[in-house]
Amino acid sequence: MKKNWKDLDPDYERELARHPHPMPSRNYLLKVLGQHAGPLTLNELAAHFNFTEDETAEALEKRLQAMLREGQLVQNRRGAYGPLLHMNVVRGRVQGHRDGFGFLIRDDGTTGPDIFLNPRQMKQLMPGDRALVRISGQDARGRPEGVLVEVLERGSLTLVGRYSLNQGVGCVIPDNPRITHDVMVPPGAHGGANPGQMVVVEITTPPGARTLPVGRIIEVLGDHLAPGMEIEAAIRAHGLPHEWPDDVVREAAALPSTVRAEDCRGRADLRPLPLVTIDGEDARDFDDAVYAEHAAGGGWKLWVAIADVAAYVQPGSALDREGLARGNSVYFPERVIPMLPEALSNGLCSLNPNVDRLCMACEMHVSEDGEISRSRFMDGVMHSQARLTYNEVFAILENPQGPEAQKRAKVVPRLEALDGVFRALFKAREKRGAIDLDSVETKVVFGADRKIERIVPVTRNRAHRIIEECMIAANVEAARFVIKHKRPAPHRVHAQPDVMKVMALREFLAECGFKLGGADKPRPEDYAAVLNRARGRADYKLIQTVALRSLMQARYSAEPTGHFGLALEHYAHFTSPIRRYPDLLLHRAIKHSLHHGKASDFNYDAATIEAHSAHCSTTER
Repeated sequence: MKKNWKDLDPDYERELARHPHPMPSRNYLLKVLGQHAGPLTLNELAAHFNFTEDETAEALEKRLQAMLREGQLVQNRRGAYGPLLHMNVVRGRVQGHRDGFGFLIRDDGTTGPDIFLNPRQMKQLMPGDRALVRISGQDARGRPEGVLVEVLERGSLTLVGRYSLNQGVGCVIPDNPRITHDVMVPPGAHGGANPGQMVVVEITTPPGARTLPVGRIIEVLGDHLAPGMEIEAAIRAHGLPHEWPDDVVREAAALPSTVRAEDCRGRADLRPLPLVTIDGEDARDFDDAVYAEHAAGGGWKLWVAIADVAAYVQPGSALDREGLARGNSVYFPERVIPMLPEALSNGLCSLNPNVDRLCMACEMHVSEDGEISRSRFMDGVMHSQARLTYNEVFAILENPQGPEAQKRAKVVPRLEALDGVFRALFKAREKRGAIDLDSVETKVVFGADRKIERIVPVTRNRAHRIIEECMIAANVEAARFVIKHKRPAPHRVHAQPDVMKVMALREFLAECGFKLGGADKPRPEDYAAVLNRARGRADYKLIQTVALRSLMQARYSAEPTGHFGLALEHYAHFTSPIRRYPDLLLHRAIKHSLHHGKASDFNYDAATIEAHSAHCSTTER
C-alpha cells in the first residue's frame, strides 16, 4: 500500500503546528522534485500528493512561488518546477564592470569561478542584484558564461549621481562607474534638483532588456564640486546607515557616563597595571591597551586589555540591532561613521587615559621564542596611564635617551619590554612562514575649502608592528578559547589561493626571475620566500602587489578553517568590539564560558553565527 505523504514528510508535525491545513514542507518538496526524472508542473505535483480541492492546490502554488522567490526552486518555460541544483542554474549576486559586462558571484559558497555576464544580459541587471543565471557555455577566455533566468532581489533601490537635463529629458548619471545605466527622471520627479547637482535617485522601474531604469529624485546633495561632496556621495552610494534611530538614541542616553563602583564588582582589578594605549595621532576611539613585563622564569607576561562593549550592549537591544546592521565602523578622511553611538565609541567604551574603564583582558606568557605557553581571559576594570602615538613610541625606542623619551621617562622601560615581546612574536611569525607585507598606507590632506589638497604616504614603523603582533597573539588565544569551550563564534578565515590566480602569479614571477614553490597549493612560506628574495629590488612593490592580489579575501565564518596569510590554524577578531560586530560576538562567547554557562544555553547557534558572519563580511567589503 502506497504511504501517504504525511507519513513520509519528516517535518509534517512542525507544519501541522503552524498551519491548520499543512502543505508538504519545503525540504520534502525539494526531495520529491530532486528524485523525479525532471521538473514537475503544479498540476503534476498536486496529482502526486493527491490534492483534489482547488484551495489545497492554491496553497501548494503559494508555497512553490515562495520557494521560487527565495531561489530554492527554478521554473522552466513550460512552468514546471525543479530544484536549483538539478537545473544547471546558479544563484548569486551581480557585480558590474565599467565596460558594461558583469559577473555573478555565487551564493552557495563554492570556490567555482564567477559566472561571466555579457553586456546584453547586464541590460536587465544592476550591481548588487541577486539573480538566477543558467550556465550557457564558456566565453572566449574559458570562463563560464550565464544567461539571466530571473531577478530574485533588487540590490539597491537608490543610487547617487549627477542630474542632467537635455531638451526637457531628465536623467541621473550614476557616480559609480560600475553602474552603466543612466536613470530616466520623468517630468515632475526631479525633486527640485538643478542640472549639474549631485542627487540621490530612487528607482521606481528597474531596467529591462530594451528599457532604461526610471526613478525619482528623493534627495539633493548639492553642487558636485562642493566641499565634502565626495564623502556625502560615497555614504549614499554604499547605503551606509549614518543616522541613529530614535530607540538607539534613547538607549545610549540611558547609559552612565562613567564607570560606577557597582559595575566593577566581580571583576579583576587591573587598575594597578600600567596599561597604555598606542594609536595614530588622529585616532578617536581607543579599544585596546597593552602592558608587558619580564617573567621570573624567562620570557614575558603580556596583557592585552580590550574595551568591554558587551557589558553595555545587550543581545537583542536597539544598540545591538543597529550594531549588527552596520557591521563595522566606516572611516573617511576627517569623518567616521561609527558602529555604535559616540557616547559608547568615544566615551564609555573608549580606553581614554586617566579614567576607569571596564575591559576584557587576555594575560599571556610569551617565551623567548615567541611561543605562548598559557593564557587566560578575564572581565576586568582598568585605568589607562597614557595615550601614546605610534610616532612617539617609535621615537622613544629609536633613541631611549632622546627628548621624547625624557618626556615619557616612566613608560620607557615598559615600551622596551613590549619591544622585546614583539621581537619574540615576530621571530615565531617568521618561523611559521607567515606572509609579511610592507604595506604603505595613505593619508588624505585637505585644504581650507575641504577639497583634497594632496595624498601623502604613511609608512608603518616598529610601533605599528608591536601593536599588530600583540593583537594577533590575543586574537589567536581568543579563537583557541572558544574552540576549546565549544562556543560558536565568528572566526577570521583566509582560504588557500585559487588555482587559476596562482597560475597567473607564477607566469608573472617567472618573467621577474622568481619561482613560487608549492605546485598548485603554495604554502604561506612559499609566498614569504619570494617576497624576501625580492625585497630591495626596484620592482619590489609591484611584485608584492601582484602577489597580494592572487590571495583570497579574508572573511568571517563560524567554521575555524584557519588563516592562510598569517599561517595560523586558528584565528578570530577579538581586539576591536567598538568598531567590529564580530569582535562583540566573540566577546559574548568568551564571557558565556567565563561565567560558567552551559554551551547548550548560549544565545547563538552555529547557523546564526554563520549568518551574522556572512553579513559582516559583506558590510566590511
